[in-house]
Amino acid sequence: MKNVLIIGSTGQIGTELTLELRKRYTEGNIVAGYIPGAEPKGELAETGPAELADITNDKQIAEVVSKYKIDTIYNLAALLSAVAEAKPQLAWKVGMDGLFNVLEVARQYHCAVFTPSSIGVFGNNTPKDKTPQDTIRNPRTMYGVTKVGGELLSDYYYIRFGVDTRSVRFPGLISYIAPPGGGTTDYAVDIYYAAVRGDRFVCPIAAGTFMDMMYMPDALHAAIRLMEADPARLIHRNAFNIASMSFDPEIIYQNIRQYMPDFTMEYDVDPLRQSIADSWPNSLDDTCAREEWDWQPVYDLDTMTRDMLAKLKARI
Repeated sequence: MKNVLIIGSTGQIGTELTLELRKRYTEGNIVAGYIPGAEPKGELAETGPAELADITNDKQIAEVVSKYKIDTIYNLAALLSAVAEAKPQLAWKVGMDGLFNVLEVARQYHCAVFTPSSIGVFGNNTPKDKTPQDTIRNPRTMYGVTKVGGELLSDYYYIRFGVDTRSVRFPGLISYIAPPGGGTTDYAVDIYYAAVRGDRFVCPIAAGTFMDMMYMPDALHAAIRLMEADPARLIHRNAFNIASMSFDPEIIYQNIRQYMPDFTMEYDVDPLRQSIADSWPNSLDDTCAREEWDWQPVYDLDTMTRDMLAKLKARI
């Protein structure tokens, strides 16, 4: 990677990934792609180039790719799970039609493409614990449908046209920089904000609901490490299970209380988000990622909690 376009650079992952890539690849162009109304601001705007790159506009993407001689595209445009259920047509337009645009541009300009998938590809018939890399994918949400479709389409472009497509199935991502964007796992971000503000947290997910989670620094490392990996080692491509930690609301609540003993929480379960969470795995088996490109997370729940609380206290 030298010249990189990040589509969706102002989103939850894109904001931090763009800045991280600019730190690592100082001799290239790391271009922050954005849509009207979501222009980069602050450090994101000050540290490198930014261009309009609407995923629904293939000509716009091609112009940016040609202008900057892009060799790698990170396609991060998506509607998250709960938002996608409210806007299924838009979720399809962005998740599938948009991905098709990116892959076509990549085919024409010989770019590698990273498109994140998700634990949302799995459904009620998938093994819940230590979900295997290769197993049933039968989601019952539009978000999950577009992610399964994205995995298949990305594999097709690799097999049929030789486009270097790669992907990981992200779990819930936790960050102190970018605000949540409407995901089912976002309660695990909101709970830290509530704790630091001194608010009582109202949890929309029921006790006992386990889901895989990951701290954003590990997620960024995974996205970059996979694109740097030797392609000769890759048996799988779209998409790798990656895992870091799995917990339910009570576990994260009690972990925070070790450092903020006055923090309180109550439950007010959101039926939509709960039904989505219930269809997802409790934990993933990421053996293939570890064997094929040396995936290894750094953070567990406690080290993440200590860092999140410290960073949020400094920000709020």
